[in-house]
Amino acid sequence: MLSKGRIDDVKKRILLLTTGGTIASVPGDDGLEPRRSDVMERELQQLRTYYDITVRDVMCLDSSNIRPQEWQQVAREVFRLRLEHDGVVISHGTDTMAYTASAVTFMLPGIDRPVVFTGSQLPLTDVLSDGPDNLRTAFAMAAAGRPGVFLAFDRKVMLGCRAVKVRATGFSAFESVNARYAAQITGLGLRLSRSSIPVPQGPPRLLDQISSDVFLLKLTPGLSPKIFDALVGMGYRGIVIEAFGLGGVNVLHQGLEGIRAAIGAGISVVITTQCLYDSADLGVYQVGKRLLHLGVIQGRDMTTEAAMCKLMWAIGQGMDQAQIALLFQTDLAGEIDPGR
Repeated sequence: MLSKGRIDDVKKRILLLTTGGTIASVPGDDGLEPRRSDVMERELQQLRTYYDITVRDVMCLDSSNIRPQEWQQVAREVFRLRLEHDGVVISHGTDTMAYTASAVTFMLPGIDRPVVFTGSQLPLTDVLSDGPDNLRTAFAMAAAGRPGVFLAFDRKVMLGCRAVKVRATGFSAFESVNARYAAQITGLGLRLSRSSIPVPQGPPRLLDQISSDVFLLKLTPGLSPKIFDALVGMGYRGIVIEAFGLGGVNVLHQGLEGIRAAIGAGISVVITTQCLYDSADLGVYQVGKRLLHLGVIQGRDMTTEAAMCKLMWAIGQGMDQAQIALLFQTDLAGEIDPGR
């Protein structure tokens, strides 16, 4: 049997960054409010049997109130403190967790530690909370030694840039879209899918400049093309269009001219699909090929969250339209399958 001192020697050093969310919420006068509670400390005390845990409260917000400024704050804390720890866990509200995980993926190229987002559908104060299991999964992944940005939920781990929230209340709230899970908890413990986890390229860097001037537009039948004139006038520098199917856009009723005007005004226009799975492919139908001739950028098999954050990040790095188009053909951290 190992002595207590020996157990401490082999414990992985895990940093927990808290940002609020349901997992840290308690009942208030107007409903659940994010606030650290004794229940969180109780769960951490149990986890300290296995890990050397340091806790840092970064913010305490409902995730609907987390903006790009907060993404930057999280990325900076991870980068600044990572060398003192073997891995990082970030507790976060579920509603915008996929956006934050995608943004932090691009802000931390070459990250040399596991960075794992998690949260819960029920607060830790609820006896039926899924929070304890999600924390255990996240800590196990953070201690596994595979660098990257991940999201852990319902005993599954996925790349942060492939995660999408698909259920509002169900415990299987997130799915890995168009990519295999990075790891799963089974009766054999944490089982990594090593081929699904990209190897970091280059040294770790903090590139946290990001632009908020990107608009997400979901196409609907009959949408007025005047929307593009409005977006140009409002000063947007990027537009992500959730198009139909493989990337279909209504081009018969002036929609094409609106997109042409936006691109001519210097706006980068990325086409993704409203379908949760598979890829936007503008080379299949006539409408898609006409868009390619205008200079739109294919979002390929990226999630909407990843496409939005990648475009915001690219503009924040000072890239022009040509550079952004090239970037969207490049897989940085597993967000696209270049072969699709």
